Amino acid sequence: MYIVAVAVLVTYGVGFFLSHKEVTEQKGEKLLAPFYRLALYLFKKRCGWKKKYICKGQVKRDLELLYPGESKEHLYTAYHVKKTGVSLLICFVGTLLGLAVSLKSAMQVYLTDDGTIMRTDFREGSRVVCLETELEGTKSFEVTVEPVFMSEEELIAVKESFSRELGELIRMENLSMKQVSRDLNLADSFPGYPFSVEWSSDRPDVLASSGKVWEVSEKQDVCLKAVITYGSISWEEVIKVCVVPPDVSEEERLHKELRELLLISEENSRQEKIWKLPETYGDSQLFWKQTVEDYGIVVWMLAIVASVAAYICSDKDLHSLLLKRRASMKREYPDVVHTLVLYLGAGMTIRGAMQRMSREKEGKVRTPIYEEIAYACRELHAGVSEGLAYEHLGKRTGLQEYVRLCTLLTQNLKKGNAALLTRLKEEAGRASAERLQTVRKLSEEAGTKLLIPMVMMLGAVMLMIMIPAFSAMGV
Repeated sequence: MYIVAVAVLVTYGVGFFLSHKEVTEQKGEKLLAPFYRLALYLFKKRCGWKKKYICKGQVKRDLELLYPGESKEHLYTAYHVKKTGVSLLICFVGTLLGLAVSLKSAMQVYLTDDGTIMRTDFREGSRVVCLETELEGTKSFEVTVEPVFMSEEELIAVKESFSRELGELIRMENLSMKQVSRDLNLADSFPGYPFSVEWSSDRPDVLASSGKVWEVSEKQDVCLKAVITYGSISWEEVIKVCVVPPDVSEEERLHKELRELLLISEENSRQEKIWKLPETYGDSQLFWKQTVEDYGIVVWMLAIVASVAAYICSDKDLHSLLLKRRASMKREYPDVVHTLVLYLGAGMTIRGAMQRMSREKEGKVRTPIYEEIAYACRELHAGVSEGLAYEHLGKRTGLQEYVRLCTLLTQNLKKGNAALLTRLKEEAGRASAERLQTVRKLSEEAGTKLLIPMVMMLGAVMLMIMIPAFSAMGV
């Protein structure tokens, strides 16, 4: 991995140096700018080898449909640079992450070339090592390598140190072991020591083996016994504990007395309309203020979150409006075709029929398709040719039905078609059949959606029937 990482990073460095003068139009973070420049440099080099590559492929056709009217070469270059730049960034970051993982893995290799593993000190704890060997196939093992066992002299020294500090290790927030009123830390092991400890108490009703201290009204003497184990060696330590009633701090005492003062003052003034708060406590002057929960900042933060969510969801809502608009135009397609057949059958021209359909909706709430027809009529009034105006109408709707209809009208203008009315009648019949099929599909979906509410209503009706019946039976 190290050789691969070095080769990749060196290649990137050379590429960054060669492409530092390139100017790209991609807008983004400064982190992406070097990769965009490198992508543009590589793209120019490749196009130098293969001049016609830029005009080939499905990508070119997709880009032309998405961005009509723009330069083909510019569109593909921008798309390729952006796509390649992001890919180069991912590869670069992946190389760095792979190098970091390899370095971390190398730091966890404890087996040397001569087949030995260095044990740790007892303070560092044990290690888990995965080993494998080749003997009639690969055999894998996971072994816990314990720290090096202490010598007798080291064990004696660590044991004496542990015995001296054991009281402090379990004391926690208590002043001393002779004044215990809070829970103790009776753990199974303690950091810095390789011993396992098992605790027991002769007064579990006062001090449990888990370290829980129960509240007492007077002093209670408890004897704690710790069984300490290290390997095959074990010994006992006995710690005497004196559990005392909970001590009350000066602050807690003051809070309690002030509360009692307030309660007494409130109780003594219940005959009066106004409660005068206590003004003094001993020799001290008291000044009171009321605390009120103010959630204004919370509401403001929620408003900020809501505004951000609305901003993010606006694109989705816009797309939903587009889908609804197209669905409305699709539903009205049979009506448009039937109206067009009616006007053409009456002897009107296609242009006259379009203008008549547009005028009929003047002063009324226009549906999306009639807005598009009115726009096409304005194009005709502005001097746009009929064929081009009908092509624009089909493209703006984005629906195959209207594209087919506008193509039929355009062909009639260019070549002439005596059977136009017949073709439109056939189109009207097909549109009516498609509408009927769509309505059936929607009705089936509605039935499925109403299944859950119907089951819930059935449950409510069953309860209304069964509850009075059971009540009458005395159940």
